[in-house]
This record gives sequence, C-alpha cells and structure tokens, in this order.
Amino acid sequence: MSTTGSRFKKIRTALNLSQEVFGQKIGLSKSGVSAVENNKTFVSLDILTTLFVDYNINLNYLVCGYGSMFNQKNIEDDFTIKVKAVLRAEGLIG
Repeated sequence: MSTTGSRFKKIRTALNLSQEVFGQKIGLSKSGVSAVENNKTFVSLDILTTLFVDYNINLNYLVCGYGSMFNQKNIEDDFTIKVKAVLRAEGLIG
C-alpha cells in the first residue's frame, strides 16, 4: 500500500529534484525531506500550501492517495484567456 511518504517521494522525483533542492524550494532541509519520505514526520500546512500553489500538487493525492498527482488545469480558465485574447486582438476590449 502506498504511503504519504512514498507519494511525497514520487512527487519529488516527478519534478526531477534532489532531496536537497526540493527541500530548499519548499522550506525543508534535506533530512526533513528524507524524514517525510520515510514516514517519520509529516509536512506543515505551510508546506502543503506551497506544494498546492507553486507546484499544482493535488493534496488529495498526497495525503490520501486519491486522484492524479497534479491538479488538472482548469479548462474554463484556458477558454476565458483565449476569448479575451481574441477580443483584445479585435479591439473590442482593452
């Protein structure tokens, strides 16, 4: 069975980062990353927020093992961006 620590490690390796570099980016030491990966500790809410905001990590995946590793892009946001670009190009909005 997959653990939070093993999923944390899968995220790090999917990002192609060493424990040291990943730790620097999310606010943990290399030994802190290792402790999480080995299920000796869990990350703080601040680190969960960083993973969600900066890396688009699906927290349901990390904590519970449900869903995809990364959140899916919001199709509606992409559509809105494209529509606004067309309207700007046509001079209909500023």
